Amino acid sequence: MRGTAACLLAAALVTVMAGGCSRENAASNGPDGSAKGSPVATSGSAAAKSNPRSESLREVTLPAGTHLPIVLETTVGSDISHAEEAVHAHLARAIDVQGTTVLPEGSRLSGVVTDATPSGKVKGRAHVALRFDTVVPSGEDQRYQIDTTAVGRTAPSTKKKDALEIGGGAAGGALIGALIGGGKGAAIGSVAGGGAGTAIVLSTKGQEIHLPRGAALTLRLEKPLTVRVRG
Repeated sequence: MRGTAACLLAAALVTVMAGGCSRENAASNGPDGSAKGSPVATSGSAAAKSNPRSESLREVTLPAGTHLPIVLETTVGSDISHAEEAVHAHLARAIDVQGTTVLPEGSRLSGVVTDATPSGKVKGRAHVALRFDTVVPSGEDQRYQIDTTAVGRTAPSTKKKDALEIGGGAAGGALIGALIGGGKGAAIGSVAGGGAGTAIVLSTKGQEIHLPRGAALTLRLEKPLTVRVRG
């Protein structure tokens, strides 16, 4: 009997100790059964899941006097355009400041025609001018106001050509007068010829001036331009 009781008591002690060890192991493990304090694999960092366009922004300023090479996307002309007509262009190359691209190549510019004066018949050379006032950096939606110099072109003068036409007419008149009888006839012919040459000039307009689509122009900033750039 004593031997049996001793065996039962030993078995009970073993059972109690085993249960205590199991509870300690369970307490040291996490809710998923893994050991507390051990690294747990994740499906990706928060930075990787964030929007890449949400990176920090900083402001960079282009100083007054900066040149902006552009390519026209709108044809303008002294005889086909009118004041306040919209014009568009894009940057021919990127504009950088100390290694940072402020305005990428292809950035879009918008402006208006400021003058479109057709050629006159008697005087007044054809002239066309335009000014750009906004820019949208390529790949962005932000529109910036800019202050640039106006770009203008004037048709070449035709004064020399007009003088030759008038002079040619007078010479022709003098020749006709001489054939008629010389002296007084030559003077009459000269006046008549001069009048004919003048008539040609009065009825002929001078050249018009055009800036076609694809024309390369250069703008200059009148005031500094501050742009928000990424990175």
